[in-house]
Amino acid sequence: MIAEMVASLIVIAVLDSITSYQIRLLPFYAVPVFVLAWFCGKTWGIAAGVLSALLWWCANRFTGDPDLDGWIGVWEVLRHGGFLLIVALVGSALRAKSNITAERIALLEHSQRLEREIVNISEAEQRRIGQDLHDGLCQYLAGLTCSASSLRDDLQKLGLQLDAKTADELVMLLQDAVVQTRDLARKLVPAHVSQLGLVLALESLTQSVTRLHGVNCRFRSNASSANWNEYMATHLYRIAQEAINNATRHGKAGNIFLFFNAAGCSLRLRVVDDGAGISDPDSDGMGLDIMRYRARLIGGELTIRRRNGRGTIVSCTARTASPGK
Repeated sequence: MIAEMVASLIVIAVLDSITSYQIRLLPFYAVPVFVLAWFCGKTWGIAAGVLSALLWWCANRFTGDPDLDGWIGVWEVLRHGGFLLIVALVGSALRAKSNITAERIALLEHSQRLEREIVNISEAEQRRIGQDLHDGLCQYLAGLTCSASSLRDDLQKLGLQLDAKTADELVMLLQDAVVQTRDLARKLVPAHVSQLGLVLALESLTQSVTRLHGVNCRFRSNASSANWNEYMATHLYRIAQEAINNATRHGKAGNIFLFFNAAGCSLRLRVVDDGAGISDPDSDGMGLDIMRYRARLIGGELTIRRRNGRGTIVSCTARTASPGK
């Protein structure tokens, strides 16, 4: 490239001498200077600028340019040489800015890939724990329930009513433990989102929260139970899950309302509670950051604000590819 640009400068100088000083070819000298500054760096650009100024002076001096005589000639040389040097500096500066921009874009893409990896690893770990709960602990508790039920029946046959009553209480406690373990497993593994659809999965989530936390958690929706995009549905489910978890654990809410509305190609998910309310909606808590990131992954927007009275409102709006999908 350096050889080609130097050859180009020589060709331009030859043409400049042929056309005489009456036709100015100075802008043509600037092109190779800019190219060398862009691709080869500032040093080569400045060197090309100096060479261009020298070639220009030679081409016009030997053709009898009167502007190159005396102090006017010195001024013309400085003016034209300064112009070419500025071209070299501008070219190298633009290339440096372009490199910085490219590095920032690459860093941003790398950061986004890491964020996606973190979310995917989190999802995989939650699925593993949930599957272990469902296939391991839940089945173990179910087996204990059957054993306790058999023990209760045997005690009743032997006429040991007091002991049978105690065994019956044990059966009920184990049955409740099975239900709670199954609910925990479903919270960790939202596989039923693809099986039931987003609407029914959100309704099941509110019922599970009511059983597990003893709060009044209600669900309202005007959307049908159509098969939503599973990727979007999973992230919306997780956003609702995290918002409800914050309301119960941090907000100490007694009533939680989950609204899901869809019209045309847009949808809106809202979680409203009557808890203590978030102190700083713009805080950088991990749960809030993950909710915001999930919203960005589906092309949506998440807003968090305090209610006028008491509590917090978490709202996520997004667009689907087609109505109801």
